[in-house]
Amino acid sequence: MEVIFSGIEILVVLILIVLACIVFTNAVEHLGEELNLSEGAVGSVLAAVGTALPETLVPLVAIIGAYVGGSSISTGEEIGIGAILGAPFLLGTLAFFVTGAAVILFARAGRRNKDMPVNTVIMFRDLHYFAIAYSVSVFSSFIPYKPLKYLMAGLLLVIYLIYVIKTIRTECKSEECSLEDLEPLYLINLARFPSRFKLQAIIFQFLLALGGIIVLAHIFVEHIKFISEVFHINPLILSLIIAPIATELPEKFNSVIWIKNKKDTLAMGNITGAMVFQSCIPTAVGLCLTPWVLDSTAWVNIIIVYLSVAVVYINIVLNKGILKPYALISGGFFYLIFLGYIGYKIF
Repeated sequence: MEVIFSGIEILVVLILIVLACIVFTNAVEHLGEELNLSEGAVGSVLAAVGTALPETLVPLVAIIGAYVGGSSISTGEEIGIGAILGAPFLLGTLAFFVTGAAVILFARAGRRNKDMPVNTVIMFRDLHYFAIAYSVSVFSSFIPYKPLKYLMAGLLLVIYLIYVIKTIRTECKSEECSLEDLEPLYLINLARFPSRFKLQAIIFQFLLALGGIIVLAHIFVEHIKFISEVFHINPLILSLIIAPIATELPEKFNSVIWIKNKKDTLAMGNITGAMVFQSCIPTAVGLCLTPWVLDSTAWVNIIIVYLSVAVVYINIVLNKGILKPYALISGGFFYLIFLGYIGYKIF
């Protein structure tokens, strides 16, 4: 009976996460307009970092909690490494799939075209920086000396800082990249804030929605943990698949909202920008607080991420800036391959 109630609570939390993401998306768009940021900066930095915070907390809680709580440090480190690797994996496979599927569904409903004319300057920069940071992370697993791993962690932080500066400074300000046809800010509509307090209202709505996403994601993860313990699911699945699925929901839902509104650069930047963040910041934490030694399962995970991202990158190049949804759909195929591998390892 307790498992049934937990399942119902998971569905309720999922619905609340979707609503929180809608409110968050509305605040992010207005914040970008208020700060005179382009579409790429809003999607790749503001939205990506904001919605990446929940899954960033998972490895921190797992690793630091093991030290503070006196539980198994090795288990905490294993879960932490799995969560760190699982985030870019979910973004580069399942998030791609959900976004591509949303494009096809909305196109069939007559709300948009199937072609996605993304801004190649933004997309290629995101994917290039992700490839660099992800490769640094992978290479660092071969380093046997902890001081050198600290150095690599510092390098990842520098890479992300450069990426953020370039994204904010060099985005195009043309009509193509601007934020248009914004819905009114929800908080102003409900609370009727004076117009002179618009920025304060935007920030308050942004923080309120983000806080809701973080709390709800945490509750979701706790319920998933409970169910995994009841059914004796291998912790490897929890760290690499289940926890990232729960905490990556904000990226996927925000992107679906933007896909419906034909804001493809925002939608994709929300995912690819989060991939850059996840390959830099959480990985730097992992390099400092764990041995950062990757096993065979981790390597299969890494190879699949490279392949899935390569399919999207090549598709944009071949179609001269037009991203086809079927390239994104292929992310689901790569995700299923990894699930099959995990099933083989367990059974």
